[in-house]
Amino acid sequence: MLVLLSRAPRADMPYWRGRRVLAACDALVWPAMVFLIIRTAPFSTGVFGLVASSLALLVAVRRLHRAVYWNHGYRFTTLRWGGAMLLALAVGVGAKLMS
Repeated sequence: MLVLLSRAPRADMPYWRGRRVLAACDALVWPAMVFLIIRTAPFSTGVFGLVASSLALLVAVRRLHRAVYWNHGYRFTTLRWGGAMLLALAVGVGAKLMS
């Protein structure tokens, strides 16, 4: 038996002054970090590096388009992943201080 469940569409994000510029910065920073990590790797990444770099650039263009032209549907990546990264950094600093 096939059961189809539909989810209600997500509500639009509230618009505030400067949101479009901040969303554009957020949309470009994360793929740029991935691109820089791949390109500055201390070992040869070969074909994987080329493919991953080009995918990061394509993702950046897609995210920038969504951040600028579909701003009501853009959700900030920094808010989603920044807290987890900050927590990991705090645990690392705490472990370093304890040792």
